[in-house]
This record gives sequence, C-alpha cells and structure tokens, in this order.
Amino acid sequence: MSQTLYLKAVQHHRAGELSQAEALYQQLLASNPKHADTLHMLGLVYYQTGRNAQAVAAISQALATSPKHADYLNHYALALRENGQADAAIKSFQQAVLLSPRDLDIQINLANTLLMAERFEEAAGYYRRILRMRPRHDDVRDALLHCLVSLGNQAHAAGNFVQAEACFAEALQFNTRDASIYYNLGNAQRELGKTVQAATHYAQSIALNPNDADAYNNLGNVQRESGQLDLAIASYQKALLLNPQLYHAKAHLIHQKQHICDWDGLDHEIAEIRDYVHSVPQAQISPFAFLSMSGTTAAEQKQCADNWVRNRYAALFEHAKTANFSYTAKPKKIRVGYMSADFRLHPLAFLISELIELHDRSQFEIIGFSYGVNDKSDARKRLEKAFDQFHDIRLLSEIDAAKKINALGIDILVDLTGFTQTSRSGIAALRPAPISISWLGFPGTMGALNGKPIFDYLLTDEFITPEISARHYAEKLLCLPNCYQPNDRKRPLAKTPTRADCGLPEHAFVFCCFNQTFKISADFFNSWMRILKATPNSVLWLLECNRWAKQNLLAQALQHGIDAERIIFAPRVAIADHLARHAHADLFLDTAPYNAHTTCSDALWMGVPLLTCAGDTFASRVAGSLLTAAGLTELITYSIEDYENKALHLAQNPALLSSMKQKLIKEKTTSPLFDTQQFSVALERIYQKIWAEYCIDSNQNCL
Repeated sequence: MSQTLYLKAVQHHRAGELSQAEALYQQLLASNPKHADTLHMLGLVYYQTGRNAQAVAAISQALATSPKHADYLNHYALALRENGQADAAIKSFQQAVLLSPRDLDIQINLANTLLMAERFEEAAGYYRRILRMRPRHDDVRDALLHCLVSLGNQAHAAGNFVQAEACFAEALQFNTRDASIYYNLGNAQRELGKTVQAATHYAQSIALNPNDADAYNNLGNVQRESGQLDLAIASYQKALLLNPQLYHAKAHLIHQKQHICDWDGLDHEIAEIRDYVHSVPQAQISPFAFLSMSGTTAAEQKQCADNWVRNRYAALFEHAKTANFSYTAKPKKIRVGYMSADFRLHPLAFLISELIELHDRSQFEIIGFSYGVNDKSDARKRLEKAFDQFHDIRLLSEIDAAKKINALGIDILVDLTGFTQTSRSGIAALRPAPISISWLGFPGTMGALNGKPIFDYLLTDEFITPEISARHYAEKLLCLPNCYQPNDRKRPLAKTPTRADCGLPEHAFVFCCFNQTFKISADFFNSWMRILKATPNSVLWLLECNRWAKQNLLAQALQHGIDAERIIFAPRVAIADHLARHAHADLFLDTAPYNAHTTCSDALWMGVPLLTCAGDTFASRVAGSLLTAAGLTELITYSIEDYENKALHLAQNPALLSSMKQKLIKEKTTSPLFDTQQFSVALERIYQKIWAEYCIDSNQNCL
C-alpha cells in the first residue's frame, strides 16, 4: 500500500500538482517518518515552492539515512543555496560530484554556485570540464565567459597581470565581438610590458567600439611607451574629443606635448589641469606628469597626490586591514628591503649601487625586490651581487608581493620608484613591513587617504624641504645631513671624445642641458635663446630625446633669430661615453620646475658647473641641494632674471668659471656630495633611529 501511495505522490509531483504530492508525502511520513525517498521528495516540493528552510530540514533527514545519495546531495545543495548558505551548498555539490562524476547537471549546479559566490577560478575549472564533455552547451559557454571576465578583472585589481592576461585571452575563445575583452586584455599586457600586443588589442577594441575614449587613452599610453609620441598625442586628442571630461587623458596629452617641446596652448591647458586638481578630486591626474607642469605649487602637488591615492589606492588600504600583517620584531640586524622597477640600466641604479655595497652588514641585512624588467645588463648584475638577497617580484600580484616581503621579515621597506612609470607602490600601501619609506624615484609626496599616508617617511634634506614646507608632505620628513641623493664613485668612464666627435665647434663656449626634453619649458628655452644672443661664439648642446622635440626646438630657435647650427644635439650613448663627453661642456643650464637630478650629479662629477633656478617644490630644488653639498651655492638662483644674468656673468668671466670647475675636480673625492661612505653612515643612523622609535612605540623588545 505505501509503495503504491508513494508512486501516486510522485506521479502528482511530475505532473506539477505539488499540493497533492505534498499531502501524500506527508501522509506517508506519518506512518514511516524516516523514509529517505519520501523525505527527499517532500524536501524537493518545499524547494520548488520557495520554502527553502523546510527543504533543507527535510532533505537533511533523508541524508541522515542515505548520506551517499547523489540526487539527495544535489537537491540539498540547491535548497541550501537558495537559503543563503552558499558555502554549505558548495560542499554538498562537491560530495555529489564525487558520487556521480558523469552527471553534468550536478557539475553545472556546482559551477553556478561557485560563480554566485565569486569563486571564479574554481567555477571556471568546472565549466571547462563540462565543455570538454558537452562542447556546445551555450549556457555553460556564456557562464564560463562571464567567469573569465570576472576573474580577469579581479586578477587585474589585485595586480596579478599574468593571470588577468590569461583570463581575457581565454575569454576571446567564446566571444570575439566584445570590445571590452580586447580592452581589458590590452590593459593586462600593458602592465606586463607587452606594448605591441597591447596596442593591437586596443585597436581591436576601438574597431568594435569606436566611441570608447578610454580605449583611445590607453592606446595612447602604449604608443607613448613605444616611443610613438606623435601617435600617442593623436590618440589622446581623439579620447578628449570623445570625452572632454577624461581628465587623465588631458594630463597625458600635456606631458607628451612637453616631451616633444610643443608649447602651443600649453599654459592654458596646464591652468585647466591645476583647476581639476582643486575642483575635481575624482580626476585622475598623474602626480608624475603634474610635477613638470609650470606654475604648479608644492601645495597643489600634495593635493594631486592625495587625489591619486583616493582614486587608485582606496581598495588596497581596505585590503591592508584584512591582510593584517604581523611583524615579528626581535633583537637582530635591521632588515632593510629596497623595492624598485629600476634595478637595471637606469639612472636609479647608477645612484644606488655603491650605497648598497657599502651598507654595514654587521648591523643590517639588505634585501632587494625588483618589479621591473631584467635587462641582464652589468648594472643589473652588479646590484644582484650587492644585495644580501635579491628577489624578482615582477610577476607577483600586489598582495602576493606584500606577503613575500612580510614573510621575509622586512623591518624597513624603501620604495625607490614612487609614482613613476611601472609604479607598484600599492605593495607598500598593504603595509607588509612595520616601517615604509619613499625615496629617490619620485621627487615629491606620495599622498594620503583620509590623513593616512601610503608611506610613513620621505627621505629628503633641509635644502629640498625646509621646515616651512613640511605641511606640503603627507609623510614625516627624514632629512639627511648634506644631500638626499647618493652617488656612485665607481661610475664607468670612457675615453674622452674630441669636440669634432661630438659635433661641437672647436673654440665655442658650450652651454649644455642633458635633461630630458619634457623638463624644458618655454620660459627657460626663451631665456636660453637670450643667453645665446648675448654670448657671441656660443652654442647650446642638448640631449636628443626624440625627433619631434629636435624639430620643434630648432624651429623655436629660428623664431628667436638663432641659427640652427648653434643648437647641437647629443645622441643617446652608453653612460660611460656620456660622462666622457662632459669634458667639452662649459656650463650646464638647468631646467625648472623639474630640475636635473641624476644629470646634475653627472655634470658635477665630471667638473661641469651647473646653474639652477630653485622653486618651492621638491623637484625644483634638487639641483640646489646637490650644489649646496658640492659647496657651490652661488650657482643657485631664485628667478629667471637672476638665472639669466648669472649665466651671462659666468660666460663672460672664464676665470671664475674655471675656478668652479677646478673646485669640483679637486674636491670630487672629499665633497659630501660624492662621499658615499659618509652618506651610508648617515642613512644607517636614520634607519637605526626610526627603528628604535618603532620598537619603543610598539612595546617590542627588538633593539
């Protein structure tokens, strides 16, 4: 009788007559309350009628009797999922899959639940498995596509660009008509330095969605990084035509116009950017590009950095709270980690190498973390050898890199890149070390979010950041005694070329500026032209950065009545050859508001006096700091008028200029500017001081 009643209940159930089925199931259970099939089917009715808590209760009783029944587990999991118990549902589905591995419906249910729980990687694994058995299952293909895109976005946000690239590339197997997939693939490839592939995918995205301003902006970014500055400018202009409120594209456009020395309309465009920094905090204006914009103040640069941090780092600040890194502090050597994208043939490497070699290993362990390209140069090899440990973290996500740094017990983490190209300062924002310092790479504040800075400290000196300027920096200022910049006394030096080798007239007075062209402003170039006019038989020797800048500078010179033959361009050469050719320069004319930094050190090291014009920002005071340490404060001016007059005075007084050259050459080995051993000791005292303060403040016995 009970079996007949059960079959009748099932018949009603299959016919969709759920109330009749439910009544019969209840009747059966009244006489046999532990009948597993009946409990399961009643639970299924509850599930189908939205009574999920009752469904969970009924099917769990069925499982108590028959715990290894795949159908029970599958329906139990469905009820759990609808009851808001996703994790428990996933476990139940997984048990069902083990019992019935060829039942694709169960696997689909599991994958869908994983997707709902945003466990994208696990979900993708099941979807792929299903498609291997049923390749034309459109719903599964669509679900896997959604999963891959979500996983790719998640990976990109976490800084795992290798995984992001793989996800978006796989997503294209399922949809080749979605512009956003090409766009996101391009974004991941750009982060990985694959500029050619990224440009291709941005172009494909634009072909599908020609009105996407962001795609044009990002195409401009990779064109810029590939040296195609004319194409980059055109892309930024197109982006702004499509979306005039794409503020970061305007900043990129200005910066590239500076690179090619196209100053037409620049003052107006810079004024707009300065206004955005004040009035549009969501505008993502690159802090690095902002540094070189004429007229910007230290207060504005701090506001720009704060805006950038708010827009780009808020999620990482939140992640830092959940990561909750622990710091095991105990009496030992202080472990200092230096982190950079530029441990390669790069000015940063030229400055830092000897310092790393000279650190006192009886007091410190020095560990390098590289997230830049390994160019296999001698500069790279020297640094790899100089560090006690050297870790390549380029392919790690921000969180994984932070975990590695924390696991290695770094006490003081020093970021040498900041907001320059290939910045990964988000690693420091995750707080993997108890103390973090910004130094060298980015000449300015790294900003703060709600008053909380990314970095605890900024390494500087008293000339660059006089006490009155502290309010313009988010970090606490650590002032080195002479100059914030280290130097390398082991710089390679080639044989001195002849003037003819350099394309220079044999007996002319040579003004030079080997700064990158984006640092050359119209005001200072105009000043240089007046200086040339007033100095017969003189030439201006500039670094040849790109062909567009060369053309524009020559055109500007002609407008000032200066013959093109008086503007001479030095091609890029190896650092040893570049240093050697300084022998033919008489006076280095600096730029502002972005001074010579490493190029200033190079000039002074080679005995070439440098004339600077200091402002109120970090980047505009670096050369003044170097000159102060070299004992040549008379070469620091504070207005273009004084700068111009001083240049003419020096050019007209060769004996005075010669005495300055002799001073630089004579004191090269004793000057505080080039005494790397003294610099190392001073820096280590600062490290010891802030470490002692941390140990006391945190009540830890680590001294």
